[in-house]
Amino acid sequence: MSTAQSTTEGPPRQLLLASDLSARCDRALDRGAQLAAAWQAELVVLNVATAPQAPDLALAWAAGQDGAAARRHATRQLQADVAGLGVQAQLRVLQGEVADSIRDEAARSGSGLVIAGMARDEPFGRFLVGSTVQKLARTLAQPLLVVRQRCRAPYRRVLVATDFSAASRQALHTALRWFPQATPTLYHARTPRGSDAESDDTAGRLNDALRHGECAEFLAASELDAAQREALHVVIERGPLETALTHHVRAHDVELVLMGTQGRGGLMGLLLGSSAARLLDWLPCDTLVVAAAQHSS
Repeated sequence: MSTAQSTTEGPPRQLLLASDLSARCDRALDRGAQLAAAWQAELVVLNVATAPQAPDLALAWAAGQDGAAARRHATRQLQADVAGLGVQAQLRVLQGEVADSIRDEAARSGSGLVIAGMARDEPFGRFLVGSTVQKLARTLAQPLLVVRQRCRAPYRRVLVATDFSAASRQALHTALRWFPQATPTLYHARTPRGSDAESDDTAGRLNDALRHGECAEFLAASELDAAQREALHVVIERGPLETALTHHVRAHDVELVLMGTQGRGGLMGLLLGSSAARLLDWLPCDTLVVAAAQHSS
């Protein structure tokens, strides 16, 4: 099998978009096309086959009479959808369990990024943001981009959520290498100690101590060049991650949040429990989940 491209090598050369070819995946398709054009990458659209939506094709498919007709129709539809997007896309159709099929195809093809979509605040058929996205995030060697917003322009306001772990350093490196023209923010939400409320002065002192202590050590170990370090905006706030981060994203029109897996407790328990579902449901922007280490498949 192919080896997944490391995020330290720059933008990926092949993007794998998981799609059911319906309108609810249009936002993910537009973003995938934008990234493919910007990175001069190949865009592959993967459809894990279920019954076609058109009644005539569905009847033939269910009877096993003409699966090829459904595939031809899907291919024509895909080419029409990307005709005005400035990229070429190829369609691959597989059968099987959705998450396993996506993961296996990403590994087989050596894709450097897997893309899934949301529309109207509903995660890719609702089931995907639950079991499927969490399963992909736990098992993918590749980063996973979950698209919520319309693609109006390249990502400009990019935020990396950090717990100062190696996993969040991988996310930071990915942000800087994949989106060098973006304005990057490194964000940490500090949970207040104990149950006592903090005064603003106390919170300010604790935040400053963290900024000049653990955060400074994290950045020193990240081996950023001078330009990257100068461009990086560091934000440390107090409060639960889900609410504090969501408020910051809305207040500052953040377009993309990157987060690592398998950090301290799995990026603060992320993608291993309820925090994952809450963040993916609450964040109003796109989310890029970066595995702690890229590995061979």
